[in-house]
This record gives sequence, structure tokens and C-alpha cells, in this order.
Amino acid sequence: MNSQLESLAKAVKRKKKKKKKRCKVITVSSGKGGVGKTGVSVSLAYALASFFGKKVLLLDCDIGLGNVHVVLNLKPNKSIKSLLEGEKIENVIQRVNGFDVILGFSGIENFVDFDSFESADFIYQLERIFEDYDYVVIDNAAGLNKQTVSFSRIADSTYIVTTPEPTALTDAYAFIKSMYKLYDYNSFKVVVNMCSSKREGYKTYERLRDSAKTFLGLNLPLVGILPFSEKVRECLLKKKVMLDAYPSDPYSLEIKKMVQLEVGELVKEDLKEEGFISRLLGFLR
Repeated sequence: MNSQLESLAKAVKRKKKKKKKRCKVITVSSGKGGVGKTGVSVSLAYALASFFGKKVLLLDCDIGLGNVHVVLNLKPNKSIKSLLEGEKIENVIQRVNGFDVILGFSGIENFVDFDSFESADFIYQLERIFEDYDYVVIDNAAGLNKQTVSFSRIADSTYIVTTPEPTALTDAYAFIKSMYKLYDYNSFKVVVNMCSSKREGYKTYERLRDSAKTFLGLNLPLVGILPFSEKVRECLLKKKVMLDAYPSDPYSLEIKKMVQLEVGELVKEDLKEEGFISRLLGFLR
């Protein structure tokens, strides 16, 4: 798996050098489950496509426990498993809410399901379509295993999602430490989810940042503090995308800010509403 995905990473990097337009790969990872990682992945894909006009592919790589289809209310009859069984990737991609999706699957029936991820054909098909997108967002499985490590290693950035819960913070640090110590990977960005306040979010981030700086010599940038919102749970139950259902909710607004920081551009609506002079003055300031 490692060697195959390393070849994918090298191929993606070669194509980035040749082209002015480049595909950026973001993995969304966490040290443990239950921190809202999949919700963040879907929100990133939605915001990139809907608010910034980017061509986006969301790839559910939570092997055997994929649930992006639940969040997006899609039928999982087409999934990565179909791809591993020989289906062409074009026939597996589904489109929803303005972006493309390759769904994961639930349940491992045999070890072939794991081994298939090492196939050259699977890696080749991913490599072939990556160049068609501005962003590929990979929803990684929680925790550390061969698959999560390998997919993170091909990423331009790995968003580490944690919460103020001590075990989530400890496991997030363990993931970062392992990736850095074993593979010299350091392109991490921190997202603190389910915060009761900004203050709690910053305190959580500072603990993670200080540990990484003291013991690893790493500087961890903070990209988002997402507030706890009952509407997030409501959207999960109703199988709706949070940013679509409640675009003015504090959670949705923070996601938009987070993606704006990633993209380095203004939201499309903001560009339409602002006049040329006001935009010019804003940039000068």
C-alpha cells in the first residue's frame, strides 16, 4: 500500500509542476472517532464548491466504516468497493450539492477488501482523475492504521479534527507524533470542533500546539474553531448538509471562514456584492 500510494503522490506532484492549475489534496483525519470528522469533510467539500466555485471530489476512505452516504442521503450501491471490484471510476462517481463523491462502504467481508487497496489499478484510477479537480477532500478513517497513514502522506494538508475532550486531544497528538516521527510528515492544520466557546477552543488548541512545539519542534497552525450546535445533529438525523440547511448558523459561518483561509479568496457572494472601489480599498488596508 505504501509503495503504491507513494507512486500516486509522486505522480500528483509531477503533474502539479507541469500545470499552472493544480489539484490540492486535503485529508481530514482524527486520533479517535466521534469528533465530527465526516461532518467537517462534507462541509469542506460543500463550501469549496458552493461558495468558492471550485471543482471538488470528496473521497470517503473510511475503510469498512464509511458513512458519507448517510450524511449526503445517497444510496451506497456505487462505492469504492465497486471500484475495487473492477468498475470504472467514472461509473462510481456520484454528484450531489455541486461536487463529486466517491462513497466508502460499510463492513469488511474478507481480507481481499483490504488487499485491493494495494492494487496498481486502484491507484492508477485515482491518479487519472485527480488532475480533473481543484480540490480532492479525503475523509480518512479515525485513528492510525496503514490506510490512514498512507492517505495522509499523499496530502498537501492534513486537517486534524479534535474536540476539547482530553482523550480526543491525546489521540490527535499521538496521530501527529506518529506521522512526524515515522514519516517526517508535518503539513498539519488543526480544527477544534464541538466547542462551547471560542475561549475553550483556543485553550484546546494551545495545549496541542504547545505539546507539538515542545516535544516535536512542530508549529501547528489553527484553521478553525467550530462551535457546538444542535443543528449539526438535527442535520445528521434529517440527512441534510449543515451549510445548505443553516448557512447563517455559527458553525456554518466558521466553516466558510476556514475555507476562505484555505483558498485565499473571497466568497463568490461577497465578490458580487462588493463594488470595485470597496474591494480595492479592502485590499489596500
